[in-house]
Amino acid sequence: MDLERITALPALPPRRADAHKGDFGRVLVAGGSRGMIGAVALTANAAFRGGAGLVTFAAPETVQQAIATLCPCATSLPLTCERSGDLAGDATGEFMAAAEAADVLAVGPGMGVGPKQGGLVQAALASGKPLVLDADGLNNLALIENWSGLRRCPLVMTPHPGEFARLTGKKARVTSKGRMSAASKAVHQWVRASAHAGPLVCVLKGAGTIVTDGRRVYVNATGNPGMATGGTGDVLTGLIAALIAPLIGQGLGLFEAACMGVWAHGRAGDLAAEHLGQTSLMATDLLDYLPPALQELGSRG
Repeated sequence: MDLERITALPALPPRRADAHKGDFGRVLVAGGSRGMIGAVALTANAAFRGGAGLVTFAAPETVQQAIATLCPCATSLPLTCERSGDLAGDATGEFMAAAEAADVLAVGPGMGVGPKQGGLVQAALASGKPLVLDADGLNNLALIENWSGLRRCPLVMTPHPGEFARLTGKKARVTSKGRMSAASKAVHQWVRASAHAGPLVCVLKGAGTIVTDGRRVYVNATGNPGMATGGTGDVLTGLIAALIAPLIGQGLGLFEAACMGVWAHGRAGDLAAEHLGQTSLMATDLLDYLPPALQELGSRG
């Protein structure tokens, strides 16, 4: 299987002088749980940093207000919970009603794993909306039988090696040399099972993150070990989700959005490390350094 190696990225499209916030995409983020409120906030804030015009997060009503204090630019949707604090059966319907107005869905950060969360993930797969799945979105996905056959949406998956192993059912650790082959083979298998559902892109995270749609592959060169800290993946999820809508409007697609997001995410980490050092780097620092990274991306081409 020959993969086309992509080394040059397109430039970030410029904004029209008469543009308004509706032109830059509506991102709906779903996730959050007790003890995991920061994940959704990082994703929502990263979506704004990535250029999204409007961002809404949907989270259990027990934590919705706490999350809202961390991302004041976003609107929010409290999802109905049982007395136990777990999501109620109505939560999926509430999320899907909000999804009708969204351009892109980002599901999983801090969500937790369980039947109700799995039902929400399955509904997002069937929505037809471009979807970015990360973290517990992927862990719930791995528990859905024949999920690739149920897919009806363009999909970007952003697994780390452990999540990738759960999705593929292969417990053996994928070596650095074999990551490109493993990711592309998995994408081919998943796409064959959902041939009419639109593109599927896998972002296999790690040093030299792999991005592939089964035909093309991009190996990222930005980033550093300081980014190996909690929350950086949540930032990547929001960033990729934000890039999807405007890039599709420019005739590009999910693969380009994922490649550009991975590059800018790593570049923000490099800029942060230059000023703060790798040891002290934390996920919120990436939000501060995404603007100059995206400025560099906009000057390309």
